[in-house]
Parts: sequence; structure tokens; C-alpha cells
Amino acid sequence: MEQTSKQKTSKPYSPEFREHAVRLAMEHRDDYQSEAAALTAIAGKLGCSPDSLRVWMRQVQRDGGERPGPTGAEIARIKELERENRELRQANEILRKASAYFAQAPLAV
Repeated sequence: MEQTSKQKTSKPYSPEFREHAVRLAMEHRDDYQSEAAALTAIAGKLGCSPDSLRVWMRQVQRDGGERPGPTGAEIARIKELERENRELRQANEILRKASAYFAQAPLAV
């Protein structure tokens, strides 16, 4: 079977692991020359990528109002609305096709 680019190749990290990693990064970022150095060192010790840790940390900062951007709850709501919108578009398309089909059928009296 072909893998798509959106298909994940490994198990996602647990929420507890992410919280622990972010807490460590925030507590120890002043111990390093830069935030990037802190993320690289801490991620290496935990066995995750520095980029993943950076993304998790940024989201926690947005959720806490320390950084601009959508919160986790807002992102979830947007995804839900997009899913609902997609379903409604599909239903509309089905109804449009059914309407066109029945408009062409002869009327039986």
C-alpha cells in the first residue's frame, strides 16, 4: 500500500509526555545560550525532535495567552467546522444531482 505524505509513520507522543517535555523546556531554557540550544538538548535527552518540542511549546504559550495565535480549543473548533462544512457541501451536491435527475423524469399522473 502506498503511503501518503499526511500518513504518520510513528505513534504520536502521549499528552503527558508532551506536558513533561514542555515543562522541562520552559524550566531550563535559561540554562542554555539560546532557546534553540535548549530545545535541541532537552529533546535529545527525551528522544523527540527539537522541532516537535518547539511546536508543543508554542502551542502551550498560545493557550496561555503569552503568544498570539489560535489556541488549541480554537484549532479544534475550526477543524470541527471545516468537517461540518465539507459534509454539508457533499449533502448539497447529492441534493443538487437528485433534483436535476427528478426534474428530467416524466411526470406520472
